[in-house]
Amino acid sequence: MTSKETIIAQDAENPVGASLLAKGSGQSASSLNDAAQSRASSLLQGAGPTLDFAGVSLTLGRTTILDNVTFKVQPGSVHALVGPNGGGKSSLIKTLLGQMPHQGRLSLQWPAEPRTIGYVPQALEFDRGLPMTVDDFMAAMCQRRPAFLGLSKHYAAAIGEALERVGMQDKRKRRMGALSGGERQRVLLAQGLIPSPQLLVLDEPMSALDEAGIQVFERLLGDWRSAGITVLWIEHDLEAVGRLADHVTGLNRRVLFDATPKQALTPERLLTLFSTHPRSVA
Repeated sequence: MTSKETIIAQDAENPVGASLLAKGSGQSASSLNDAAQSRASSLLQGAGPTLDFAGVSLTLGRTTILDNVTFKVQPGSVHALVGPNGGGKSSLIKTLLGQMPHQGRLSLQWPAEPRTIGYVPQALEFDRGLPMTVDDFMAAMCQRRPAFLGLSKHYAAAIGEALERVGMQDKRKRRMGALSGGERQRVLLAQGLIPSPQLLVLDEPMSALDEAGIQVFERLLGDWRSAGITVLWIEHDLEAVGRLADHVTGLNRRVLFDATPKQALTPERLLTLFSTHPRSVA
């Protein structure tokens, strides 16, 4: 393994973010966070990695979740992952983030030293009665300083810029519990930008967005592509995938197709994707 390649081992238990990258590069999580502070004012830095899934399988108990999944995500591309609920999409993301064990080989091939992975989950589960403002949430997610001490000077500018980019700058003092589902999703998009990611993993980021939020997301997607950031994007909106993705992988426990949107999103292939249920391995 070279210093430019990060391999997620068979029984990896690495957390998302700096600790995952520290294992690949030999750096400590602390040093990576310190380095991130010097880059905090810049949200877009390119040079994304290639992702190589080679024979990735996952079995929990007697249920096969992933069956010999093999495909590659090209650097700087917007790569969509589509398929039915329960087809293994989120589980595949968890193997990438080091949160689930797996069999096979999963590697990230970086053009330079391993850098930052950003992650935007599908939804945020929390007690809506908590007196947590948008600024508090961003501080908790994006900086080392305790959130109750306020925004760190190192991150204040980057947090403000990120919230501005998603149209939430004027709601920084609102409680997270008082936001709409679409507004909370915009905040999740903002936290995924700090520190500046070179790989961005999105788990159905459009699911709660209103029309204005969708326009914000599509603009961000164009910015990420222009900056050379690699994007792995789980999405159910096939019309959006057809317009916005560079490549599409259809996953229902195993890969059923891997092609350009024009080649992948045909009626025949989609019928196969959403009606095929591979049998579990006992």
